[in-house]
Amino acid sequence: MKILIVYKSIHHGNTERIARTMADVINADILSTRDATPQIIGRYDLIGFGSGIYFGKHHHKLLNLVEDLPTVKEKQAFIFSTSGLRELPIIHNFNKELKKRLLEKNYQLIGSFSCRGFDTYGLLKLIGGIQKERPNDEDLTNAITFAQSLIE
Repeated sequence: MKILIVYKSIHHGNTERIARTMADVINADILSTRDATPQIIGRYDLIGFGSGIYFGKHHHKLLNLVEDLPTVKEKQAFIFSTSGLRELPIIHNFNKELKKRLLEKNYQLIGSFSCRGFDTYGLLKLIGGIQKERPNDEDLTNAITFAQSLIE
């Protein structure tokens, strides 16, 4: 099985750390959204899509890339993210928009992972940010466990 992880990580590299940790464990190729194209993504059987969370959803570059993908058959995907704030299902669903776009392209979603990440966006910069030590060793261990479960 050929595995690819596509990510968008800016500011502090939180999402890139998670993406690289998972890629190492499952022997996946890894590309930023800057380098990923629909043609490249089409060569893989399992694709992970992830970014930091901005205004309650994944980065617009990742969402736009998924929008440009063709409809597929027998392709699996997983979603991952990092965020300074905790997801509160009643208030917001970080994965909603990305999940919707992947399902529209006929991807079979087999899992999702998220953890907290250092965040200094907007007004948070004035207080020195939040989640300064995240992702931490426990988050990376959880990412490893999640990634291993994808290929078992």
